[in-house]
Amino acid sequence: MRLRSGAITMLLMALLLATAVGAAAQSPTGTPADLVRRTIQNEVNAKNNNVAFSFQERRESPTGSQTELIVETREAMAGMLIANNDHPLNPQERQAEIGRLDHLVQDPAELAKKKTKEAETKGRIARIVKALPDAFLYEFDGTDTGNGLLGGQDAKLVRLKFRPNPKYDPPTHVEQVLTGMQGIMLIDAKQERIARIDGTLMSEVAFGWGILGHLNQGGHFMVDQADMGAGNWEVTRMGLDLTGKVLLFRSLAFKSTKTYSDFHPAPPNLSFAEGVEMLKKKQGVLAATEQAEAR
Repeated sequence: MRLRSGAITMLLMALLLATAVGAAAQSPTGTPADLVRRTIQNEVNAKNNNVAFSFQERRESPTGSQTELIVETREAMAGMLIANNDHPLNPQERQAEIGRLDHLVQDPAELAKKKTKEAETKGRIARIVKALPDAFLYEFDGTDTGNGLLGGQDAKLVRLKFRPNPKYDPPTHVEQVLTGMQGIMLIDAKQERIARIDGTLMSEVAFGWGILGHLNQGGHFMVDQADMGAGNWEVTRMGLDLTGKVLLFRSLAFKSTKTYSDFHPAPPNLSFAEGVEMLKKKQGVLAATEQAEAR
């Protein structure tokens, strides 16, 4: 009888373990599609907040690197170049940057063009983000841990594999790129925000039946985000490596990695002119520090 009771106990434990494993595979967040849909809604909602930041952007490409100071304003992004190939600008180059920004401040038409161009870029990004729940099929693939540049610090990140959804019909050529892409997505389990999306084109993607152009197989992109505090997320890293053709004859080759650092909240409702003045002050502090270190 004792052996029988022991066997029953072991059987019950096995059944409970199997149930727990099944629940873990399903994840407490529900199905992968449910999690992605909630996460994308959070991403869309977050774009409506008015929190602005100042930060540094370092762009690296096959031709070298550039570092900029950037501040977000209510009109457009104000950016000032401070280094080429990690070497600070000389006084003449710094003055040229100041002149370029002063021209934008004094030319409302040029500033309006810049604002329009940035709005168009944001619009295209928004279309891609909103399409993610429908464009791909998702499956759970374990978990990772966040850090200061990826998700929340020490946060649980749910890892999902994704592949093209054969039933997805992109409404415009903007979303067309998603039809040939597969990769992984990391989602902060607590805040349900995208920490990383990493995709590779597994086949050539044509635009406008191939008339407008195409992207070659093997193209790759990656975007990382992190919580900068109080639930305010910012992009911390972005990588693109794409080749193809535009309008049949014009070659397209784009390879760049951007890293973003030194985030600080910017004053609310900042004008572009006020943002430029902030950049001038920061540049002056950096230049003075560089001169002191050179002595």
